Amino acid sequence: MRRLFADSPSSEITPELLYLNRREFIKNGAYAFGTAAAVGGGLLWLVGKGPPPDPPEEPPLVDASAIAATGPYDADEPLTSYKDVTTYNNYYEFGVDKDQPARSANTLQTRPWTVSVEGEVTKPQVIDIDTLLRWFPLEQRIYRMRCVEAWSMVIPWLGFPLADLVRRVEPTGKAKFVEFTTLLDSKQMPGQNVAILDWPYVEGLRLDEALHPLALLAVGVYGKTLPHQNGAPLRLVVPWKYGFKGIKSIVKIRFTETQPQNTWALAAPNEYGFYANVNPEVNHPRWSQATERRIGEFQKRGTLPFNGYAEEVAGLYAGMDLRKSF
Repeated sequence: MRRLFADSPSSEITPELLYLNRREFIKNGAYAFGTAAAVGGGLLWLVGKGPPPDPPEEPPLVDASAIAATGPYDADEPLTSYKDVTTYNNYYEFGVDKDQPARSANTLQTRPWTVSVEGEVTKPQVIDIDTLLRWFPLEQRIYRMRCVEAWSMVIPWLGFPLADLVRRVEPTGKAKFVEFTTLLDSKQMPGQNVAILDWPYVEGLRLDEALHPLALLAVGVYGKTLPHQNGAPLRLVVPWKYGFKGIKSIVKIRFTETQPQNTWALAAPNEYGFYANVNPEVNHPRWSQATERRIGEFQKRGTLPFNGYAEEVAGLYAGMDLRKSF
C-alpha cells in the first residue's frame, strides 16, 4: 500500500528551528564562495565539460529519522538518492539540460521571500515564507511521492498540504481555480533571458484538486532545506500529474473564477493541456507515455494511471474524457 503522511510520534522527530535569516545569509555566502573558488576545475562544469558538482549539503529541518516514518499514502518503493534528486532537474529558468540547474541555481536568493495571495479570497495578503512555516509546522510532514515525466523518481518531500493554506485564506464562492506564479527576475534566473517560454512560469489547479490532501507545498527534501535547483523556497507537488505541474519558487497564488492559462499549454497547446494527469493511454505527440524510466534503473517500467494514485484521485475526474482533457 502506498503511504504518505508520516505518523510516528512527535517525540521521535526533532524539528530544527524554522529557517533563520542568519542561516540563509551564511548559506548564500557559502554558495557564492563555492562558485568563486571553483575557478580551476570548476570551469569545466561551467562550460558543460565535466560532471555536475555534488549538491551542497543543505541544513536539516527535521530529524532524518522522520524519513523512516510511514503514512497512509506513502509510496512503498525505494527512494531515489539525494544526489539524483538534486542534480537531475527540469528548471528552465536555470537551463534546459537536466544537470544545468544544479550548476547555476546558486544565483537565486531565497531570503527575503514573500508569497502574495490574491483574487477570490476573503483574506488576501502577502505572506513571508518564515511566517508560512510558523503557521504550518513541519513535524511529521515527510511525504514519499512518485514524481513522473518520461523519467521518474520517488522523493521524500518535506512540506504541508496546499489545502491548509487554501482554507486559511478562505476562498470566496467565486473561486474555482488556483493560479501559481514563479519569480520573475532574470538576474537571479538567467534562463529567463532566453525566450524559451513566456516568463514568468505560471501553473494552475482546479480548486478541488488544490484541496486534495495529496497536493503539497514543499519546502524541503530528505528532511533538509529545499535546494535552489529543486524549487526553493516553496514549490508545488502534485504527484498524480506530470512533473511540469510542479511549479517552483512560487511568489504568487491567485484564486480565480476562470481557468488559468498555464505556461506549457500556451507554449505548445497540441502537446500540453491544463490537467496534465498521468494517463499512459494518451501519448505525447512526440513520444509514448506508456513507459517511464526510474532514475537509478536501466530497465523501463509501465506507467501507472494517475501515477499510481488512481484510488485516491480518480473520483475528481468522474465523467470527464481524459483523452480530451489532457
